[in-house]
Amino acid sequence: MSVYGRIGPAGSTKVKRALGVQAALEWAFRVEQAQLELPPPKDVTEEGFGFGLEYVLLQRAMLGCKVDGGQHKMGSYTHPDAEVIAATVAGMPDSLGGIRMAIQVAELARAGMTPDWMPGVVPRCVPLETKNNQHGERATTIVVGTERVKTRGKWRTVDVLACPVTWRPHPEQIASARRGYEDWWQALDWVQDGLLAGAMLREVEVTAAMPRAKPWQSG
Repeated sequence: MSVYGRIGPAGSTKVKRALGVQAALEWAFRVEQAQLELPPPKDVTEEGFGFGLEYVLLQRAMLGCKVDGGQHKMGSYTHPDAEVIAATVAGMPDSLGGIRMAIQVAELARAGMTPDWMPGVVPRCVPLETKNNQHGERATTIVVGTERVKTRGKWRTVDVLACPVTWRPHPEQIASARRGYEDWWQALDWVQDGLLAGAMLREVEVTAAMPRAKPWQSG
């Protein structure tokens, strides 16, 4: 699902491959097998200290340096644009989840997946426990009290039974899954902005296309 647009000086026939940010990530990590090159620990004083790798790449570009690439591929070729995309993801700020989110974005892209926001799932009230007997599956009950009742002219003490219930899946599970999807969407939005601002991609053009922000909402 690629769209092509002209680039370069007037009269040039060179084209860029136009991809939405999710498609660009999947191309970089799934097709080109780009690897995350995560920033060094903060107690290590080397290039990149305190900055994401996208900042380092931008600085190198301004100095006319060639973008490094392919060192994790053991001799096989990785497209330089894929390396730039991977480096941008590696610079994910802590406010969006940092390294944890960078790894999640990369691994989902590598698998060609989006976070599971539990589409179509509705909480159901179900027995907390069940048991099987000759009559089939029955809800487990517990004694919650006693009552005095009169039967056949005599007073008797009987147990009051109740069936403990729960919600499955719990509404908080669904809410948590959807918060996770929103966090991932915000991370993709940041990557898209970074790639557009950096303007370092040579053969890929990142478009404004984004996954739906809240696909569980109608309309």
